[in-house]
Amino acid sequence: MKNFKFNLLAFIGILSMFLSCTDDLNVTPEDDDVFTADNFYSQPGAYKQALAGVYGNLSLTGTGGSESSFLEGVDAGTSQYGRCLWYLQDLTTDQVIWSYENDPGTRELQRNIWSAENPILLGMFSRTMVEVALVNEFLRQSTPEKLSSRGITDASQLADISLYRSEARVLRALAYYNLMDLFGKAPFITENNPINFQGPEYNRQQLFDYVESEINAVFSSLKAPRTNEYGRLDQGVANMILAKLYLNAEVFIGQNRYADCVTKCNEIIAGGYTLNPNYLNNFKKDNDSSSELIFTLQSDAITTQNYGPTTVFCNGQVGSLENNGSSFGVGGWGGAIRLRKQFSLLFDNPIFNNDARNTIISANRNIEITDIADRDQGYVFGKYSNISSTGVVGSNTTFVDTDFPLFRLADVYLMYAECAVRGASNATMTQALTYVNMLRERANSGSASANIAMGDLDLDFLIDERVRELYMESHRRQDLIRFGKFTGGSYNWVWKGNGSNGIALSNHLKVFPLPTASLASNPNLTQNSGY
Repeated sequence: MKNFKFNLLAFIGILSMFLSCTDDLNVTPEDDDVFTADNFYSQPGAYKQALAGVYGNLSLTGTGGSESSFLEGVDAGTSQYGRCLWYLQDLTTDQVIWSYENDPGTRELQRNIWSAENPILLGMFSRTMVEVALVNEFLRQSTPEKLSSRGITDASQLADISLYRSEARVLRALAYYNLMDLFGKAPFITENNPINFQGPEYNRQQLFDYVESEINAVFSSLKAPRTNEYGRLDQGVANMILAKLYLNAEVFIGQNRYADCVTKCNEIIAGGYTLNPNYLNNFKKDNDSSSELIFTLQSDAITTQNYGPTTVFCNGQVGSLENNGSSFGVGGWGGAIRLRKQFSLLFDNPIFNNDARNTIISANRNIEITDIADRDQGYVFGKYSNISSTGVVGSNTTFVDTDFPLFRLADVYLMYAECAVRGASNATMTQALTYVNMLRERANSGSASANIAMGDLDLDFLIDERVRELYMESHRRQDLIRFGKFTGGSYNWVWKGNGSNGIALSNHLKVFPLPTASLASNPNLTQNSGY
């Protein structure tokens, strides 16, 4: 059951508090901001509602339904957090093609010819910085001084609000982690800065240090893994962010932190998460019940309607030839998403014929995509569904009830294996092989027929196995960069660099440019090299 709903009233409440106190989003302030804030926070449950608004920014785009966006000049379709993350992490790689290149920003991303004017880059940067701003405002409104002035003295309530503050700080750390990964820099602002403060530019090293220290500072005050209500983060989520931080440390800051990644992976694994026996149940309408999911972006077809990643996937994977929307509980968008050849070939082996991860639909289709506008070219897939594991269809055929698995246990197993192969002193190849084969056996209904031997476990195997396990989950760009396959020409895919067969990419494309509008709003920011 999805317990922690991000209803629009809660979202409006926290946004009103934030927007009424700022002028950089072209919002007229209230006559008496303090009175408005005190009125809001004096209501029963107000602080939890406000926290729900901070979480809600990861799922919703505005206060007026799925088409609305409170970001000035930024469309809802190009500013939803999970969707933008998928655009940048997966659409820019060898996985899929988006058929409708008239959709703002998509053509440039999937052909790797983006610029600082790309609206999706603006949407991601803005949405993530708003998350920082929402956290900052929540922390300003929940200081001991504020609580005391509002007569909040009950010990239980104070303990709850203290926990909320810790969760908010992790959400802010996640935002800065995303900015560090995608853009390599960001303006740094905390609750200790005044409203409308134009933060100094922090580089990757500074952001890395901040994310690490901030999560460590609140870690012990978070709830233990799997003990918080669904939809809220816990120590497992905090450890996952740190594990990702350490896994990519050589890219981010030029340091080998694989042993630290293993430490965090071990802590996550010991946290009570277990593989879902059915791989595809992680991507269905009732995936909120899966013990494998560590953190999700919630989706509800009634209370949180949005064009987020799972709505996009469930509708987008419906083929133009197949017209198979009923198989996934949606109407479908007629071939919006198709698979690139290089990804399809990763399953082109009889060993994957019975692999649950192989959802490729190839009948009556050609693997080649020579014309992106031709929706009948290329294979399609069927990983996500708006139908539950028991066959119950979602409440809406456009918007889905399926949550997006931002972090899950299978990724942790593969991270451990990669660290072992890369020589982490506290990881063993025997354990790494066990974890990989656990995923293989799960994908093959418990059969060991597709298991690998120790001699197969190397980096070339892992970069392919990661995408077979984690495709359409917003990891691929980061993985390809870490394995040295994103830029350059050692590995090409169709339409890479705008070449029909793929061409080499310049190294400066490992980070995205800061949006022009963001640069204009903060003179402290500088553009990334090469843009």
